[in-house]
Amino acid sequence: MTPDFNEDLAFSSYAFSQEQLETIESIILKDLVESGAHSILLIDLAGNIIAKADNGECDHDLYSLAALASANFAAVDTMARLIGESEFSLLFHKGEKESIHFSKVKKDFLLISIFGTRVSLGLLRLKVAEAIDKISAIWD
Repeated sequence: MTPDFNEDLAFSSYAFSQEQLETIESIILKDLVESGAHSILLIDLAGNIIAKADNGECDHDLYSLAALASANFAAVDTMARLIGESEFSLLFHKGEKESIHFSKVKKDFLLISIFGTRVSLGLLRLKVAEAIDKISAIWD
């Protein structure tokens, strides 16, 4: 007997054109980095970096960060389900010098924003929401 296929557990396949990737990187650069974020990553839920932009001053290991971010988001997603929520669509970790904001884009992607104390969380959340709308429109 074959087990039932659970669509929520399967990774979606995706492909982007060069033009789409350049447009996404332009959006995250103009809307987020130019608004004060230090570094922005668009990753899939497996931790692969799809697009990135930064202010030129970041020396973080972005590949390790992407992998850990996807695992972190998966753990929190599981916690949400344990308490009866379908998901937590965003996460925020505040640090002394830098903070990280995670937001889900569509079903299979995360937008990770690294920002310092000069940017308010409220402004960043507004800019992230606008950027997500623009990025989502590319796929529609």
